Amino acid sequence: MPARTWDPPGPLDLHRTLGVLQRGPGDPAFAVRGGEFWRACRTPEGPGTLRIVARPATGQVEAEAWGPGADWLLERLPELLGESDDPARLTARHRIVHEARRRHPGVRLARTGLVLESLIPSVLEQKVTSDEAYRAWRLLLQRHGEPAPGPWERMRVMPEPRGWALIPSWEWHRAGVDAKRSSAILRAVRAARRVEEAARMDLADATRRLMALPGIGPWTAAETLQRTLGAPDAITVGDLHLPKIIGYALTGRRGTTDEEMLELLAPYEGQRHRAARLILLSGRVPPRRAPRFPVGDIARL
Repeated sequence: MPARTWDPPGPLDLHRTLGVLQRGPGDPAFAVRGGEFWRACRTPEGPGTLRIVARPATGQVEAEAWGPGADWLLERLPELLGESDDPARLTARHRIVHEARRRHPGVRLARTGLVLESLIPSVLEQKVTSDEAYRAWRLLLQRHGEPAPGPWERMRVMPEPRGWALIPSWEWHRAGVDAKRSSAILRAVRAARRVEEAARMDLADATRRLMALPGIGPWTAAETLQRTLGAPDAITVGDLHLPKIIGYALTGRRGTTDEEMLELLAPYEGQRHRAARLILLSGRVPPRRAPRFPVGDIARL
């Protein structure tokens, strides 16, 4: 069981840095236990499980890893935790952004270096509620993933590309995934080598690579590359809630469109995703007027 100790270059909030990798409560590939963060994933070297814990007394981060992918995960630990990320490149143009950064100085943009790991659950989240997408991810990993290396028995590693391709249509249906989303995932895993190359590209080229796949649009590409590349400018467009939250937080107005959101975030060009993260952390959201969108269940059909 290899291990590593790392000294972060500045404040580091593990919860908010790594939390974006968790796909809902009960995610079989990500867990938090006490102050420990556990992540199971499929690396280029094979399955691996990573345990990360911060030691406030020393300011260090300690990590252990298991499985064939253990060395790969430990080697890339600093990148995962935002070593190459530079929060200081954002200049706050609004008081709410300034205050959010002051309150949360340890928020960094995680960089996983893995594409399918973020792309597949992002496709599952297309046009459905978060609860539906989280349920689908959970069921698919429990049924078709493999036990994660290491001591935590409930954790699962997502299938390899061929494993995804072999999932029968009725299993997608049972997980509540319609044909449009499952087809997009199948196209992605059949082009797995080309898809994973996006992890070594800049944001513009990586976005073009992913959007060349039918069923992958700007929303899915941005949600993927925010995690894969730790891309500070990968702002999500096409989201049901984000423009309204950004617009309300910055102007007090409701009903902001994508175009208006991009105009509001124009002063943060190059750092728009980071600015949006900070605005979300401020907690300033428009009061709810309508009931929550009903959760569908195509598995019952």
